[in-house]
Amino acid sequence: MSFQKLDDLGRKLESLEHALSILGADEATHMAVGGGEKRAEAMANLAGMYHAQATAPQIADWIEAARPETEDQTLALAEFRRQYINATCLPTEFVERRTAATMRSEQLWRELRPRGDWDSFLPALEGVVALVREEAQLRADALGLAPYDALMDQYDPGNRTADLDPVFADLKNFLTGFVPQALDAQEARLARRPRKPLNGPYPIDRQRELGLAAMRAVGFDFTHGSLAVSHHPFCGGVPTDVRMTTRYRTDEFLSALMGVLHETGHALYEQGLPKAWSHWPLGKARGMGIHESQSLFVEMQLARSPEFWEFALPLVHLHLGEDAIPGWQTADILSEVNFVQRGYIRVDADEVTYPLHVILRYELEQDLVAGKLEASQIPEAWDAKMTDYLGISTINDPKDGPMQDVHWPGGAFGYFPSYTLGAMIAAQQWAALEQAQPNLRADIARGDFTGVNQWRAEHIWSQGSRWSTPELITKATGQPLNADIFKAHLKARYLA
Repeated sequence: MSFQKLDDLGRKLESLEHALSILGADEATHMAVGGGEKRAEAMANLAGMYHAQATAPQIADWIEAARPETEDQTLALAEFRRQYINATCLPTEFVERRTAATMRSEQLWRELRPRGDWDSFLPALEGVVALVREEAQLRADALGLAPYDALMDQYDPGNRTADLDPVFADLKNFLTGFVPQALDAQEARLARRPRKPLNGPYPIDRQRELGLAAMRAVGFDFTHGSLAVSHHPFCGGVPTDVRMTTRYRTDEFLSALMGVLHETGHALYEQGLPKAWSHWPLGKARGMGIHESQSLFVEMQLARSPEFWEFALPLVHLHLGEDAIPGWQTADILSEVNFVQRGYIRVDADEVTYPLHVILRYELEQDLVAGKLEASQIPEAWDAKMTDYLGISTINDPKDGPMQDVHWPGGAFGYFPSYTLGAMIAAQQWAALEQAQPNLRADIARGDFTGVNQWRAEHIWSQGSRWSTPELITKATGQPLNADIFKAHLKARYLA
């Protein structure tokens, strides 16, 4: 009976999640400007209903009394218990204080970041850091984890600094030496074959058709999803109704297409989750690292490979016209999508330099949570790492330094590792897939992605949240997270 009560609760929570997700996606894409106030009121009330039902005291009794009869039920109950503890370990009074502080901090950040006014922003950030330390300890006490591990566990269950620190340290040491090598190799390639200019403008309606064709080719199910436009690309909605967006520029088409493919990777994961358990935590995606690995698998591993462009170049000509990129061959496209350069901004970084941006933040976050670093010391600490890792200084430009991300103003500590974990997991999945399917690259060059998606469906998508992030990586690829695989991928792509 208790298991049935949890099952019934899961269906009610799933319905509320569904409504909130669709309302949120619609707000970003189709809602009229004047609808914002009532939309916010509706979503706030629905979110309150969800929280009240998800944290009801009797749920603890149901969990303790439940007697699972199958392995799936046992795993489902364990995940339900984990999520219930995470939902109830923060007192309401604290949640209210944190919400007010982070909202004010984000508002100040949006106002002050354009002019890089660190001094005016600092008091708000200091308040957020104090609350993050308090939250980390509350979660640590409830979960029996170290404070920063307890924060990371919200985004990637099972990840621990004891495991990630040596992996990231090894990757950092490799990349600081590899970036100059990759830049030298790129310069040599461009001396032999210079970059070619794009021949815009590219009409948005034609770019949209190109994106839809690419989505269809790699397996997106249009009976359970759609593509729209938003200020920032995202993948939202629910598995049965995935809402994907991109944004367009008319002077070039690659950023929109790559954005579409990135979000399609997220969408394929959502569409492939186990439908029988969709109303239980067991049926949800397994954390942000795995989710990001699915988007980066499509965008980085698949869509930046020569085989993909052997298939996709004719699509560009078909939808944008034969004169869209006159005289371009696969090598010319690869020069564009795999271009490496040192830069200040994480979100604009290439595949080679991006992990160094993330590792920098990961290291600073740990020191901030542990009290080894104060918010007032961030600019100097940030600059020292940027200079050491990427050879560029941000000391006189906080706008493009420690004020560039919304995560810290919003109190999202423990999230950054997911980005680089996703890239590493994607490379590891590709290596395992290529070993399992010797004809993989030839299939992709023909536009046949069946084998790719069958492997990912079996090893990743259908597993939902049955396993922790480290367990899922090991089960899917045959070994724990291994930085050497990602390093080998970078060498093969950027030094050739």
